[in-house]
Amino acid sequence: MSNDEAGQGPVALNFEPDLSTKQKKGAHKPIYAKVFTQKPVKTKTIKQIHLLVNPYAGKRKGKKIGEQVKSLLEQEGKTVNIHFSDYSGHLTEIAQGINASEEDIFAVVGGDGSLSEVITGRMNAQPDAGGLFALIPAGTGNSMANDLRLTSTEQAVHCIVHGARQSLDLAKVEMVNGLPGAENGQTVRYSHNLVTWGLGVDSTIKAEKMRWMGPIRYDVGILMAIMANNRRQATLTIDGTEMRGDYTLFLIQNSQTGGSMLPLAPGASLDDGLMDIGILKKMTRRDVLKAFGMLKNEGRHVFHPRVDYHKFRTLSIETPAPAAINVDGENIGSTPLNMEVLPGAVQICVPLSE
Repeated sequence: MSNDEAGQGPVALNFEPDLSTKQKKGAHKPIYAKVFTQKPVKTKTIKQIHLLVNPYAGKRKGKKIGEQVKSLLEQEGKTVNIHFSDYSGHLTEIAQGINASEEDIFAVVGGDGSLSEVITGRMNAQPDAGGLFALIPAGTGNSMANDLRLTSTEQAVHCIVHGARQSLDLAKVEMVNGLPGAENGQTVRYSHNLVTWGLGVDSTIKAEKMRWMGPIRYDVGILMAIMANNRRQATLTIDGTEMRGDYTLFLIQNSQTGGSMLPLAPGASLDDGLMDIGILKKMTRRDVLKAFGMLKNEGRHVFHPRVDYHKFRTLSIETPAPAAINVDGENIGSTPLNMEVLPGAVQICVPLSE
């Protein structure tokens, strides 16, 4: 019996049901946390904008969107330096090499992975300097954009010039570089969105081979992973408390949304100094299908009896053999993994509340 199943693990967070909602899959919708716990601060005068573009984002629409953003910002009288990436990881190299002042903004055209690369580059360059970032959604997932309530290119640009800023927690993720079988030393990534282990990574690896299907590939990938029902052993340590056993999935979140707009972490806030983890214990195929159905129905999976939900500051995952890790939508690493939450490490542009 694993430590958590023996009752020796950390105390799980209990959600309150929203009784004004209808029951679906046997549960009400949970009451969600606020995306931000602190009040926004009006954006100060911008000195310079470094616009980093993933041209391959959004079915190769990134370049066109990036050029549109540059034009819109210049119409607002802003100085814009535009950079295009050529390969995976290139945005990290570009961001790390830019000589920037505290008044500059790093604006990213792309999805969650592109923003993660740019933040990682800046944290590598100046770990204690923080920085101000903006996101122009152009990716496949756009989970962070969903939490920030960014819906269009024009709105995102207006947000940069006339919006507000909020503190954003990051997680420093130390892991093996490369997927199992292709490991290549150690790497550090600064995550703003999510870190996933288990069935979720298996499903995204399968989904990547079906990009031609569009967003539905995530659902197909998950169903394929559920049917495989692989056994996954791990030692999970949360804030110093060790738990060992067979697990289905770890959903480690800073944002509430992940995957193809799935409400993975209803209790998450982007600036509470903590990250959230949903632990799906060992399940039968039937249980996993039910939990996934509850998840898709507005985050009701948090009420599944085989799901535990925690908040943490430090976390580690160890496995008998290297297991794949997904960071901010990218399958890039393997276990063992260590995470540390960096409260309010950077700032991000958000729309002004009406």
